[in-house]
Amino acid sequence: MQNQLYIDGRFVDAVAGGTIDVVSPHDGSLITRIAAAEAADVDLAVAAAKRAFPAWSALGAAERGRLLLKLADRIEECSEELAQLESLNTGHPIRDSRGLDVPRTAACFRYFGGMADKIEGSVIPVDAGFLNYVQRKPIGVVAQIVPWNFPLMFTSWKMGPALAAGNTIVIKPSEITPLSTLRIVELMTEVGFPKGVVNVVPGYGHTAGQALAEHLDVGKIAFTGSTATGRRIVEASKSNLKRIQLELGGKGANIVFEDANIEAAVNGAAWAIFHNQGQACIAGSRLILHKDIADQFLERFIALAKSIRLGDPMDPETEMGPLTSALRRDRVLSYIDIAIEQGGKVLAGGKAPDDKALANGFYVEPTVVEAKPQDRVCQEEVFGPFVTVVRFSSDEEALAIANNTEYGLGSGLWTQNLARAHKMASAIHAGMCWINCYKRVSPGSPFGGVGQSGYGREMGFEAIHDYTEARSVWVNVDAKIAPYFKR
Repeated sequence: MQNQLYIDGRFVDAVAGGTIDVVSPHDGSLITRIAAAEAADVDLAVAAAKRAFPAWSALGAAERGRLLLKLADRIEECSEELAQLESLNTGHPIRDSRGLDVPRTAACFRYFGGMADKIEGSVIPVDAGFLNYVQRKPIGVVAQIVPWNFPLMFTSWKMGPALAAGNTIVIKPSEITPLSTLRIVELMTEVGFPKGVVNVVPGYGHTAGQALAEHLDVGKIAFTGSTATGRRIVEASKSNLKRIQLELGGKGANIVFEDANIEAAVNGAAWAIFHNQGQACIAGSRLILHKDIADQFLERFIALAKSIRLGDPMDPETEMGPLTSALRRDRVLSYIDIAIEQGGKVLAGGKAPDDKALANGFYVEPTVVEAKPQDRVCQEEVFGPFVTVVRFSSDEEALAIANNTEYGLGSGLWTQNLARAHKMASAIHAGMCWINCYKRVSPGSPFGGVGQSGYGREMGFEAIHDYTEARSVWVNVDAKIAPYFKR
């Protein structure tokens, strides 16, 4: 288990020698201590990435792609090790780490490995006698800040397109969950990535993260995390007007219409909010139910929520593990009091489980609260296994409720009416909408939000555009240009 910084092809201690405890969310025990990067370490990592950039960007695109494909193969070879490391560190149930996180990580690196030599420019029709073409050029050194909720998967989402496009990287995993990112960079060394191309600096946001956001040699910063932190990054980045990509908070509306397949909607809505303990910015955290089917839906949904098996994330039978930190658990539980103070009704959960075997961990029962659209629990991102329920009477009312938030990341709707489905998907203020499903992702499909959920996109060709600059080149082929100044 690696616990040092990775700078210029070597694992090293932090310059100041500081460390951070990494604890198990299952029982609070110490897993390891990792080196804590600060500004001096960030300077070294950025310098290494800057030195590596000319050779890496000049390397044949197919060769960059070949390395990413080899990495994808190596990840699959180490899939069980990575799954166990991710579950140990984050609390993800091992069945999710095995079945979702690791396969998605390999698939993302493989997708961008295949894309590396397919990044095309364009030819623009301009005045006769001139050729104008546009190239996509890498930005240079990019900084990437990975959140604690899906560290393995988000490492691939950020690294894949950046490396395929020819950039070099300084990546800061969360100080809470750095272990899988550090293991990935070990695998990158094994398959032959040159030194300095990727550098890893786990550390606190106010030290390492701030230093990356302010650094004059960083050309872009890509951040996934809270909206409040995203605003601070925007402010810090003005030092050199670096490009910014932000994937921030969410308050996903999940609308169930009267003609929905109730069984499918119940299961889909449970997946939307309780997968990964609700720790997902795209979580369907606002259930918006048509009044004619609300009681029927809630009877089944609450029964399902109460049946979810909480337990040790390393147990294959566990369906929902602990939240990733004690701070996160306490924040989620605090919203129970907020809901009750504003007249909300707790329909299920709302507390830590009674199981003594889980008493030292960061567990919260699946929680369902009926509330009003304007209540804080319906407006603020709780980021846990906590879903609010609101009822509606008409399509127009459902849309108004769905759009009654500052966020705009994920959304979903359940209906058999095709015309309604397309109309609502187009009108919901969100970067993504799922119809009769939820939380589907693919390396080829753009992922990102609008409003206070950020801007820029992960994955797909949109991600490549976000990691490249457009360079316009004009060539005078045979045009006769009359002198402007005649003498």
